[in-house]
Amino acid sequence: MGFEYIKALHIIFVVTWFAGLFYIVRLFIYQTEAMERPDNERAILKPQLDLMASRLWYIITWPSAIITLIFGIWILSYRMGYLEMGFMHAKLGFVLLLYIYHLGCHKLFKELQSGRTRWTSTQLRIWNEASTLLLFAIVFLIVLKSTLSMVWGLLGLIGLAITLMIAIRIYKKFRNQNS
Repeated sequence: MGFEYIKALHIIFVVTWFAGLFYIVRLFIYQTEAMERPDNERAILKPQLDLMASRLWYIITWPSAIITLIFGIWILSYRMGYLEMGFMHAKLGFVLLLYIYHLGCHKLFKELQSGRTRWTSTQLRIWNEASTLLLFAIVFLIVLKSTLSMVWGLLGLIGLAITLMIAIRIYKKFRNQNS
């Protein structure tokens, strides 16, 4: 299979993996909020949300993470010189953080599936933005292929993180006023 096909498939599975990561945490938020509902509502919501989370996690998110890794290694086997470049070290560092984030989501998934929650919906909203920050870091590094640009990118990420935190607080305030 040609390099360009492998790269295209890698990108496709990165997209599906991120889609799964973005949506699974949204489902965690709904599951957490459902557990705060009255018993009759919780009895309806929890099984449905658990089923949705399970299907998303095991049918889309986990397979996409594994296939992304396989195609990523395959790409590096074609372009071994990338491993000598600083931008690739930084990118792979962020990818490692993304897999750690994924494993953290798996732990949350298992807890919520068993009916336990230790995070509030606000904490989960903040957790959800971590994957956004990692996405920005990874995409900018791979497109710009520059660690110098990474410094500017990191400053941009810090600005994005601050903006996201402010947006979450504004949303929470707006939601509480409308409740």
